[in-house]
Amino acid sequence: MKVDVAIVNAFVDGDYGGNPAGVVLNADALTSTQKLKIARQVGLSETAFVSASNAADFKLDFYTPQKQIAHCGHATIATFSYLSQLGMIPRPNTSKETVDGTRSIRVDGNFAYMEQLAPIYRPLEGDDDRVLESLDISPEVIISTPIIVNTGNAFLLAGVKDLATLNNLTPNQSLIEELSEKYDLIGYYIFTLETNLAGRDAATRMFAPRYGINEESATGMAAGPLACLLFDRLDFKQTEFIIEQGYSMPSPSPSCIDVTLSIENSAIKSLMAGGIGIASRQMVIDIG
Repeated sequence: MKVDVAIVNAFVDGDYGGNPAGVVLNADALTSTQKLKIARQVGLSETAFVSASNAADFKLDFYTPQKQIAHCGHATIATFSYLSQLGMIPRPNTSKETVDGTRSIRVDGNFAYMEQLAPIYRPLEGDDDRVLESLDISPEVIISTPIIVNTGNAFLLAGVKDLATLNNLTPNQSLIEELSEKYDLIGYYIFTLETNLAGRDAATRMFAPRYGINEESATGMAAGPLACLLFDRLDFKQTEFIIEQGYSMPSPSPSCIDVTLSIENSAIKSLMAGGIGIASRQMVIDIG
């Protein structure tokens, strides 16, 4: 049995970069075991499987090479950008069903935006020093202490003082994985307010060894929580944020994520995170 997989780069910054995801259409007949096997052979951080839905316009299942996950920002953007390019999106306002409910999606050409929930903040349980140890940094370079933020997936967020500090992080992947297991995190999203390009609000790095991802070039489900943190805790009183990612990787893959907050009575009610997806190549996977 052979399965076609489109490789689509999501959140590209300009005409290149971004974070590649696998996209499998017409996945209704595939079992969970087959989807995991395909994701492993694709070898990217996430692969999205698209099938029919009774609750939304499309059903999406997301798999890393290790396991299924509830949501994936860049794979969502990749999927809906690709569907739009194929002429399969009948209207700008569409939707996805996932294992834990439905989310609104907005599509405008190659741009796709996904809904996230209002943020939930959770402090660490006395592990701040271990977080700093896992990044090999001192308290003096921290501008925003570690905190867990969840808008659909949980991430640990921490801010450092400048790009040099962000670029020179030396993550202890085993300790990051241990703390991610303890707090049920997707991973760490580390940011600085100094950016590579003017007009951006933050530059970031994403470490998710618990899901087999030492570093990821674009993470829409983490950029949303960061925008919420900037608004709620760092006094950025604006509703649109532009987040950079991927610039600090050993092999840079520049990414740009746009986040728009919906505010009601001075509180974040929901948000949309999005960007551009560009199809780069096709694969054929033989699953026997």
